[in-house]
Amino acid sequence: MDAQDWKNVGEMRTVGQHGVFCVDTGGDKPVLAILHGYPTSSYDYWRALPALSERYRVVVHDHVGFGFSDKPKDYSYSLFEQADHAILLWQQLGITSAHLLAHDYGTSVATELVARRNLGVEPIEFRSLTLCNGSMHIELANLRVIQRLLKTPRVGEAIAKLASEPLFRRNIRNIFHDKTFLSDAEIHDMFVMMMGEGGRDVAPAIIRYLDERWKFWFRWIGALRAIESLPVHVVWAEEDPVAVVQMAHVLHGEIPGSDLRLLPEVGHFPMIEAADRWSAAVLAGLEG
Repeated sequence: MDAQDWKNVGEMRTVGQHGVFCVDTGGDKPVLAILHGYPTSSYDYWRALPALSERYRVVVHDHVGFGFSDKPKDYSYSLFEQADHAILLWQQLGITSAHLLAHDYGTSVATELVARRNLGVEPIEFRSLTLCNGSMHIELANLRVIQRLLKTPRVGEAIAKLASEPLFRRNIRNIFHDKTFLSDAEIHDMFVMMMGEGGRDVAPAIIRYLDERWKFWFRWIGALRAIESLPVHVVWAEEDPVAVVQMAHVLHGEIPGSDLRLLPEVGHFPMIEAADRWSAAVLAGLEG
């Protein structure tokens, strides 16, 4: 499936003041709401969608600034605002309860939602939480050079302007276990969705989410440690060079009652590189 095929599967919705692209498989099934990672989009899930949608109504959207969603300049790109937009979208879709699944960047949006839940603010009832290869423990993350440069004031703007598809191709392949897995065509689609329609201009603002992970560490990691009455599943690709597997073991050890499923010989994007194995691990957690 190419990017245009994926776009045809979903729809644009106005959430707040911004257009948000969303794929909703529909049906009278329990909802599985997915929060995607950085710097990609909901397109990451096209391989896994058939298996997940057999048992769940899958809802996955592009965060503001990502994929086919709007990329406004007058937006903070705070993880707090991304959490607000996720809730507003789900409410628009009539969702009152959902299993929550998050990868990479999305895991910090998810931990903000958990922090609100712990405080009694839960506009959507979460039935479970699945965390997948996200650097919530930022102190353990092995950040790429491009990430460090993008979030540096002034330098980030220059890097974003100079960012090229060959550079993106090299960087994205380096965080896969199988460096040959993605085709050039699929990487092209990812790059266009990331940088197109104003994405190049907002890239330095988006990457500052890394600073929020430091600033709100106690709020978000504290929220995970204080979870009550919420099943938590940690599904982790072992060969992730960024969100290293040590992070999965730390999360499993500190989240009450959590379970851990590891995927050997898979890199940072398991829903792409090993869609069948990843989907099976996610479903085993949800239904185990």
